[in-house]
Amino acid sequence: MPDATALEQATTMIEEAWGRPIEALESLAVRRPTDDPLLRSAMNIRSALLVTADSTVAVHQERLHALTRPGHAPAFYDLQRITSSAADLRVAQAESRTALQAISHVIQAREAAATADGAPAVRLAQAAVARSGRDQHVRGHLPDQVAPPAAAGPPAPGPGPRR
Repeated sequence: MPDATALEQATTMIEEAWGRPIEALESLAVRRPTDDPLLRSAMNIRSALLVTADSTVAVHQERLHALTRPGHAPAFYDLQRITSSAADLRVAQAESRTALQAISHVIQAREAAATADGAPAVRLAQAAVARSGRDQHVRGHLPDQVAPPAAAGPPAPGPGPRR
C-alpha cells in the first residue's frame, strides 16, 4: 500500500484484525466500549489520525506543491515558506507513522491476549496427555524405556569443604 494514506492503512489494519467493516467497528466501539477496550483504543488512535495527521499531511503537501510548482521560480521570501512547509510535512508524516505503529501495537496486544486466553486450554490438554501416559503405566502397560534404578539410602558423604 505505498500510495495509500495513513488513514487508509489504519482502516485496513483495523478491519483485517477485527474482521469487520470499519463502520460496524465504529458503532461497536461507541456503544459498548467495555466489551473490547483494545478496539476502542485502536478506533481512538484512528480518529486522532483522521483529525490531525492525515489532514495536516494533505495541507502541507498542497502548500509545498503550490510553492514549488513547475515553471515557477520561488522568490527569496518563498524559500522560508518552502523550508517551513517541508519541515511541517515531515513532522505530520512522522505523526502519521507513529499513529500507525500505535495501532499495530494495539493489534499485537489483542493477538497476544487471544493467545493467552487459549493457553490454559493448551496446558489442560498437555496435562491430560501426560496423565493418560501415566494411566497406561498404572494399568500394566510397560513404558518403552525403563528408568535406571534409584540409589537407596542417604547420599554418601563427600570430601569436606576446601580451605
